[in-house]
Amino acid sequence: MAGEAGEVGSILLEQARVDANEALPGGHFLLRLAAPQIAARARPGQFVHLRCGPQLPLRRPLSILRAAPGGELELLYKAVGVGTRLLSTRRVGDTLSVLGPIGRPFEPDPARPRVLAIGGGVGMPPMLFLAQTLRRTAFSPLLLLGSEVAFPFQPRPSALLVDGMPAGTIAALPLAEDWGVPSRLASGQGFAGCFEGHVTDLADAYLATLDAPALGQTQIAACGPAPMLRAAAALAARYRLPAQLCLEEHMACGVGGCAGCVVPLATASGPAMARVCVDGPVFDAQAVYPEFFAATAV
Repeated sequence: MAGEAGEVGSILLEQARVDANEALPGGHFLLRLAAPQIAARARPGQFVHLRCGPQLPLRRPLSILRAAPGGELELLYKAVGVGTRLLSTRRVGDTLSVLGPIGRPFEPDPARPRVLAIGGGVGMPPMLFLAQTLRRTAFSPLLLLGSEVAFPFQPRPSALLVDGMPAGTIAALPLAEDWGVPSRLASGQGFAGCFEGHVTDLADAYLATLDAPALGQTQIAACGPAPMLRAAAALAARYRLPAQLCLEEHMACGVGGCAGCVVPLATASGPAMARVCVDGPVFDAQAVYPEFFAATAV
């Protein structure tokens, strides 16, 4: 039965009903699942590990885009491999086996209420979830998103003023606008209203306009491909800002058993290997060794 759940350690195993699996621009799909128990526990930066079809034994990890109050999970994915292409064929009413929520989430520092959330490509969903979670708190999120293919949503000119944005950078995410969260978009593809360049270049241009008191209230959260995360970590170091990075890594079991997703980290007691699935996927930017970015860069 859809919604029925059990526990695997502290992770739930839920049989989730497909409520929507909508094709979007850029090869993206929006998957909406009725998974009330996982949705109730989910936090930004965490992911679910789901079975794409009965003929495919290995699950696929997908970041959580939104956890709706009614118990629905929304997942944004691209159909690029065997698993996600199979997932794109699932229909409304189908049932998927879902493990989650998994991993260490973002933990914004209350002493720095300005949260600069940077998302690139398939790293956009955790940033949207973070913005959704922070919008009615003491935090003030600013959402910067970048894509080199068509955005999965139709951008619109922002009605929310953001001081420090480069001239002409007015394209925004409609959902964030509806939340009252300011957002801006970046791309090298010449999309109307978008910043021309990498999303981290847009973040740099914005940070350069902040005075010392504003920088003292700012922190960075980022998710995306390795080159983008490397640039986000460099930005944080240059402006002396704390930053948390949500890492992307290939996974097998997804629950910490196989150690197939380990990355080197700097710790108080020296170098250590951490599992992205359960020790992360969110890590302090200063703890992630440059070797991770070099090893995973394409």
